[in-house]
Amino acid sequence: MHDRLGRVEILIQLFLTFLKVNLLSTSGPASVGLLYHEAVGRFVTEEQFVQAVGFSSVLPGSDALQLAMYVGYAAGGIPGGLVSLLASILPPTLIILGVTMILHRLRREAWVNKFVEGLTPAIAVLMVFTAWKIFEKGGGNSWFGWGLAIVSLAAMWYKIPERVVIIAAGIIGVIFLSAP
Repeated sequence: MHDRLGRVEILIQLFLTFLKVNLLSTSGPASVGLLYHEAVGRFVTEEQFVQAVGFSSVLPGSDALQLAMYVGYAAGGIPGGLVSLLASILPPTLIILGVTMILHRLRREAWVNKFVEGLTPAIAVLMVFTAWKIFEKGGGNSWFGWGLAIVSLAAMWYKIPERVVIIAAGIIGVIFLSAP
């Protein structure tokens, strides 16, 4: 009975955490920084979180939803993954329905376009800031990490698909960072 209450409590915490993250963040990539602060040390370790970000970037589909399911599963098994998924899709689904109805009525207003243009630089900086934090935690303190980051950036600059770059970086990490 007591163990069952503990499971229910974890599921409620997962639901509230992912509800909060998805209400307070503006996009999948932007939510990673907020989720990092909410989940690391509470539901997963830093190493698990970095792994989750890597896996969610490689797999097809929404990175944010995959990250939610990974963290939810790590904390509460299959029910945790499902609860985290539900909490992640509920706010954006309801909000986008409301926003779509409003924007449909305001679509010809000039301020709507200016608002969206104003969001773009702030979101870009937030994504860079989050990427920097993940980079520091995942090996950014070594020459190897910096070299791999520069090679990855160059590959993406030349339009090599992100998933290919991430998989290649993972394989290179296995080859060169494995203990002898």
